[in-house]
Amino acid sequence: MRSGIRILLLFVMIATVHQLYSQNNKNMEIATFGSGCFWCTEAIFQQLNGVESAVSGYSGGTVKNPTYKEVCTGNTGHAEVIQLTYNSEDISYKELLEVFWQTHDPTTLNRQGADVGTQYRSAIFYHNKEQKELAEEYKKKLNDAKIFSNPIVTEITEFETFYKAENYHQEYYDNNKAQPYCSFVITPKIEKFKKVFKDKLK
Repeated sequence: MRSGIRILLLFVMIATVHQLYSQNNKNMEIATFGSGCFWCTEAIFQQLNGVESAVSGYSGGTVKNPTYKEVCTGNTGHAEVIQLTYNSEDISYKELLEVFWQTHDPTTLNRQGADVGTQYRSAIFYHNKEQKELAEEYKKKLNDAKIFSNPIVTEITEFETFYKAENYHQEYYDNNKAQPYCSFVITPKIEKFKKVFKDKLK
């Protein structure tokens, strides 16, 4: 009798875990953003509550499986991007857009600070119709309200392919905080980000 109860309880536990896993997966969505050097972008977005992963890579180009060296030439057409997996129950795409536009300069064409080239362009690669509409609507509102002194030049393009960057680019900031670019460029940016979006952090 006791063994039968144990088996029944085991089945109930398995069913419950499966249900929770399935429900959680239903809420998981993908977003792809380019806002300059992906070291900076990854370091920021991975701190948001609801973001399960932030992977650095390349999108928007014409060459298959590009290397970092190839992308840096500007000849492949790729942008440095991060691809986010996020739980829409914890953070919405609109909130991600808010962070996106407030953590880089979307008015400089193919440039973020000292980083110059098409690979550093401001870009949103939408994965569905809703993401496209939200991005275009948000961009229009920002331009109409003249939030920035110059027009936003952010590219809003349908997502096609994402190529994961080389392993040494992943979690680059976390692993190289003493490196000059990290300490002088990324750290101040993160500190500012934390003050503005402290209610959205993990």
